Amino acid sequence: MPASRARPHQGWVQISAGCNMKCSYCIVPATRGRQVDRPLDELVAEVRGLVEEGVVEVTLLGQNVNAYGRAVVGPTRPARTSFAELLHALDAIDGLRRIRYTSPHPQDMKEDVIEAHATLASVCPHMHLPLQSGSSRILKAMRRTYTRERFLDRVALIRAHNPDIALTTDIIVGFPGETEADFAETLEVCEAVGFDGAFTFIYSPRRETEAAEFVDDFVPHEVSVERIERLLEVVQRRSREQAQRFVGRTLDVLVEGPSRTDPSRLRGRSPHGKTVHFAGLGAPGEIVGVTIESASSTSLAGEQSLLSRALA
Repeated sequence: MPASRARPHQGWVQISAGCNMKCSYCIVPATRGRQVDRPLDELVAEVRGLVEEGVVEVTLLGQNVNAYGRAVVGPTRPARTSFAELLHALDAIDGLRRIRYTSPHPQDMKEDVIEAHATLASVCPHMHLPLQSGSSRILKAMRRTYTRERFLDRVALIRAHNPDIALTTDIIVGFPGETEADFAETLEVCEAVGFDGAFTFIYSPRRETEAAEFVDDFVPHEVSVERIERLLEVVQRRSREQAQRFVGRTLDVLVEGPSRTDPSRLRGRSPHGKTVHFAGLGAPGEIVGVTIESASSTSLAGEQSLLSRALA
């Protein structure tokens, strides 16, 4: 079928389907089966075709993208590869300016992928790394296959290679059996890491999942609501603090269109995944330099740099 894209300069590429993990709250393995990966040469050809059509940014999609390469299928028996090798192959495509991906799993976050962020020009300095909980006890009940300490170790390694990288995450509040002490550990991790953003959720059971059977341990809804409000305060405060590092810097911003809140300004996205509202000129799909003047927990604001205007 012909591709249908909301923005002609951005493409989404499915690199795998299914999942081999057994998270106790997730229905995906039951509905989509075990992980199946597409061959590397097929993906490179697809992305090259997208670039020829005007795409400058691609986002790689999979339930566990950094486990890519273990279950490649094709008409022949393809050679085993890795997610890092895929990133290197795509980075070599002329005209591809940005590579993003979602979502990786902390268990499979290896140093070769972390190094790719540091060495490959098109791999964006942004990583979405789902935490889910800061309590090792709750992570075990979730069957997440890593501990609080392992997650923090990965964050330390990521930042050792990429000090300026933006880290975002997912967090579930009120998972069955979560105590106030468990929740406090989640707050501690959020304080320590200083995520650039987070998707936060109150746990809700899914039929035919293991966690849905934990009925005796369900956390009262009003307790979960109170906890997520406290979590949002920490996440937003730390995100706002992290965003201040961009003030005064000139960032390459991929123009997406007019700002939704002020049509006289433009909206775009920085390499770090931050929404940027700015005064300037530029057509959707162009990358322009924007000097950042202010920052909030969710977005940046600024003005197109004089040099960028001159080049335009």
